[in-house]
Amino acid sequence: MTMVFEKVQTAGIAQLSYLVGDDGSQTAAVVDPRPSIEVYLELSRKHGVTITHIFETHIHADFMSGARELENRLGSAKIYASGEGDAKYEFPIQKIHAGDHFEFGSVVFTVRHTPGHTPEHVAYELAENDHRGTPWGVLTGDSLFVGSAGRPDLIGEEETEELTENLFHTLQDYYLKLDDGVIIYPCHGAGSACGADIGERPMSTIGYERRTNDFLQFDEFEKFKQFVKEGAPPVPQHYPILKKVNAKGPEPIGSAPTVPGLPPEEFQQAVNAGEAQLVDTRQMLAFGGGHIPGAVNIGDRPELSVWAGDMLSYEKPILLVVEDETQLDWIIWHFGYVGLTQFSGYLAGGMKGWANKGLPLEKLPQLSVQKLAEDRNRFQLLDVRSASEFEKGRINGAKHQFVADMRAGIQEDLGLDRKKPVAVYCGSGYRASIAASLLKRDGFTQVYNVPGSMLAWKNAGFKVEK
Repeated sequence: MTMVFEKVQTAGIAQLSYLVGDDGSQTAAVVDPRPSIEVYLELSRKHGVTITHIFETHIHADFMSGARELENRLGSAKIYASGEGDAKYEFPIQKIHAGDHFEFGSVVFTVRHTPGHTPEHVAYELAENDHRGTPWGVLTGDSLFVGSAGRPDLIGEEETEELTENLFHTLQDYYLKLDDGVIIYPCHGAGSACGADIGERPMSTIGYERRTNDFLQFDEFEKFKQFVKEGAPPVPQHYPILKKVNAKGPEPIGSAPTVPGLPPEEFQQAVNAGEAQLVDTRQMLAFGGGHIPGAVNIGDRPELSVWAGDMLSYEKPILLVVEDETQLDWIIWHFGYVGLTQFSGYLAGGMKGWANKGLPLEKLPQLSVQKLAEDRNRFQLLDVRSASEFEKGRINGAKHQFVADMRAGIQEDLGLDRKKPVAVYCGSGYRASIAASLLKRDGFTQVYNVPGSMLAWKNAGFKVEK
């Protein structure tokens, strides 16, 4: 008999899920599945096991759960979710509680209540059947990360104080009492906003975290509370939305969301109708060379998920422009990961077909850092990175608004003139292109994106103001 343990990493949303089981009993469980569930089916077939259990560590806020999708596809597997913390689900689950055991051949799962990130949060201890009281690993969900811990402020201000105290006790009274050799397997890696400054390694040990994780260095609650409050990043727009979606239970869709192809003239009619939001997923240089007026540029990189969830409306369907139509399903799933599943269509034939029909085009000029430095006084300069990035170093004279706060438009008190040139920069240019496309959509007439942005500025040797 051999233990089966597979980690599934979903880039962009920085999510980690797991297939754990035993090929002797031919049984396995999936923990915290994403909505594109084919990967779990392929892994189970590879190892000759049947997925009998689907476990959730908590009601997720940052991605759309795939638990119902997987249950619907498998037919016989059941969803197991926390019955602690007065959790409420609007779909059928098997409620589990602290101390419950589940056996998969030689592997034993033991449920532990680990509140703090959410009231109902649970973790799953992993042990050998003959040594179930001595765990070798813990699937920590969003309670303990590599170098960080789950943030307690996502449900609302009225519950943050209690959840912060719960998190403190979860870390002190549970995790720090485990042996140093116990391996932790979290639900997220670096890049997720579910914790502050999550480390890049996909796993760690209790001993290493005991020595290096700042969240584990406090033995007084008040100091811990202040540390947690000061380190929390902004709450993304889509987190409270997805919290409700996952508590209700996402409806199974069976495959990537359906997106009809629309010929250029029909696509133009859909754009002009104003009932959908227009998103161009090409890379910044292609978008800058020519795009449909009013389009928002969110490039088709893995982080598309995060920025689509943070920048787009969940009330309106999406019209898509893509570079490579053979990659449509990949792109659609990255919207689907954050619950954006309503599409009016995509531009069949792409921008080449649009241009060949003589339909309207706009450009977003790309401004090199050398040209920006040479003509610095000509431009109004807008930094759209996070506040912490801006404070660590910026280009002299730059005004600041975080790109995620530009959904409703530019802050008027920044004093930017809509008729004068505006150069937009971020860390590498990706977020700047999103922000620049929003400025153009909102009536700024001379907008420039800075490819490479702050990274290119530093590498070119130009001065950074702190």
